[in-house]
Amino acid sequence: MKSQVKKVALLLLIIPIATVSYAQKKKKKGKDVEQTDNLVENGSFESTTGKIKKLGAIDMANGWSSPTGARADLYVPNDKVPGIGVPQNIYGKEDPKDGSNYVGIVSYSYNDKMPRSYIMTKLKEPLKKDQNYCVKFYVSLAELSKYSANQLGVHFSKKEFSTDAKASIIEETHVLHYDNKIFNANYNWDMVCGSYTAKGGEKYLTLGNFSNNDETKQERNKKVAGFKGSPIIAAYYYIDDVSVVLLEEGEKCDCPTGPKEEEFSTTIYQRAILLNDEMTPAEKVEAQTSFFAFGKTMLQPVAKSSLDLIADLMKENPEMKIEVTGYNDDQEDKMAQENPLYTDMDLKRVEIVVRYLKDKGIDEARIKKNIMGSEGENPEIREGDSDDLKNAKTRRVSYKVIQ
Repeated sequence: MKSQVKKVALLLLIIPIATVSYAQKKKKKGKDVEQTDNLVENGSFESTTGKIKKLGAIDMANGWSSPTGARADLYVPNDKVPGIGVPQNIYGKEDPKDGSNYVGIVSYSYNDKMPRSYIMTKLKEPLKKDQNYCVKFYVSLAELSKYSANQLGVHFSKKEFSTDAKASIIEETHVLHYDNKIFNANYNWDMVCGSYTAKGGEKYLTLGNFSNNDETKQERNKKVAGFKGSPIIAAYYYIDDVSVVLLEEGEKCDCPTGPKEEEFSTTIYQRAILLNDEMTPAEKVEAQTSFFAFGKTMLQPVAKSSLDLIADLMKENPEMKIEVTGYNDDQEDKMAQENPLYTDMDLKRVEIVVRYLKDKGIDEARIKKNIMGSEGENPEIREGDSDDLKNAKTRRVSYKVIQ
């Protein structure tokens, strides 16, 4: 009897203990989910290795690096080296958004006098094809920045960028602030937030400005009163709290309200270009047309192949000169009235094409620039085409050989 009483008492003791243990586990599990859901390791730069003693120490934030020769800066509480301290440091003063540390990058500089810098990390796992992800990071302008700019965003890639050159990375920006505003507040933090549909297999996240200077809106800043130090000829930003989280079906990013993505066309028109040996070099050049996404100047792979062919033909025919004509659609004209980002898309597309040809060794003097806006209908437009397809066929750059 005593033995049975002891067993019952023991069970009574075990039950509440098990309940408490389960509750603690559940609570811990909830905490773990919040931490592990983020596919960015060390998203707030809290985990570091070694003592940070100078600028350019991004590699000491575990999991992070800079993909070019211009290294990003890591800021930590440090009384001995105030230049890299938190909250006060060489370029400004800002409390961390999360934890104790943050990083700093150059996103724009007048005439590229101060090279851009980027931060890059390998995700915990590759992104899954056609899955939606919520992407966020926070940005604050440093007080000693002479400039502020837009185009600060995220690019995902299957392979890491790696170069010792202090060069800008010109690629598609996958996540931007919803209205791509100029970040000109040098106190508190602005959130950049957006959803990204994965192509599949993306392993790396890189953060910075991936647009050319002529596509980057900028403005000069007045020196902050009472802040000592010489302004730098750049837009320099502190970055903190970077996250990438997989969205469940039907789930949305809790981003600030902005234009709905479905309002903008996602169509990029392409067509097969048939060449033969009987065609003259001029005919081969004029058979090419480069098409663009709505509001974008990024060259598609087909467009790059066309430009590679044109560059080769111009090298083989050193007397050849071409006229490059850019177009935008009427929807981009309408958007330009609300958002300056969409102005002069025809010219921006021409400029990106000319720059590509110059990089291939073609003298710019051999290229005549021409812009047509939304005028000059593409002869490829058919009566049965939808309005969306008509606009996609209009967003283009065409090529003509001239004397």
